Amino acid sequence: MTPRDPKAEIRELLYELCVDLGFCLPSHERQRLQEAPPADVDGFADAVFAAEGMNPGQHTQLWYEVRERIDRRLHG
Repeated sequence: MTPRDPKAEIRELLYELCVDLGFCLPSHERQRLQEAPPADVDGFADAVFAAEGMNPGQHTQLWYEVRERIDRRLHG
C-alpha cells in the first residue's frame, strides 16, 4: 500500500470544490493551502471561504457543505 501524498490530496480536494461547488481559488491561494494547510477541518473551510472573499456566517449551509467535503476527502 502506497502512502498518501498530502499535497496531492489537497490538490484533488480543491479541484473537487471548484468543479462541484464553484470554489475555484486563485493559483496562489491553492498553492498556499497545499504548502501550509490549516490544522483542522473548520479552519480549512474558513480558509477556502476567505480565499473566495466570502463570509462563512452569511453562507452557513454552503460552509457546512464545503466542510463536509473537506472532512470526507482528508479523513475519509
